[in-house]
Amino acid sequence: RMEGFGCYALPTGTEYRGSLWDGMFHGPGELLFPSGGGYRALWVRGVPTQGKFTFADGLEYDEEKWHYCDGYDRRFYTEICSGFKPPGIPQITNLDPPKIIPEGCYDCGDGFYNPKTRVVVDYKHNFLRNADNDEHEWILRTCRKAWDITTEQKPKP
Repeated sequence: RMEGFGCYALPTGTEYRGSLWDGMFHGPGELLFPSGGGYRALWVRGVPTQGKFTFADGLEYDEEKWHYCDGYDRRFYTEICSGFKPPGIPQITNLDPPKIIPEGCYDCGDGFYNPKTRVVVDYKHNFLRNADNDEHEWILRTCRKAWDITTEQKPKP
């Protein structure tokens, strides 16, 4: 039976890399999925006891603090409500075409946020509110920035 460190390819295309004992995953090891994601865990006789799933884009799943595609993460709000656009048609923002964000500011959903003044103004530049520390952190962490540049893939000649 397999023992020590090794690589094991499953028929599904998933690959295991890590410690083996008596033919089982045992010790630190990682499952690498064909989609690009992975599951790193501490295995005991083929069963994961502690583990962390990582998506292909590097996002780590956290069972305790999972705020991806929920009320705290508005990046995919339109897709959640209205579904996806057809393949090949990107949707960068909820509005199509997207609003032009003033330099150094963020689009926080109901207007623009300037992190220097900590003020939110609506899309017509009328004052809405001063952001508290929690909103400030949330906007910096989750909202589109003025300097995010959209590039479209051009077909090869």
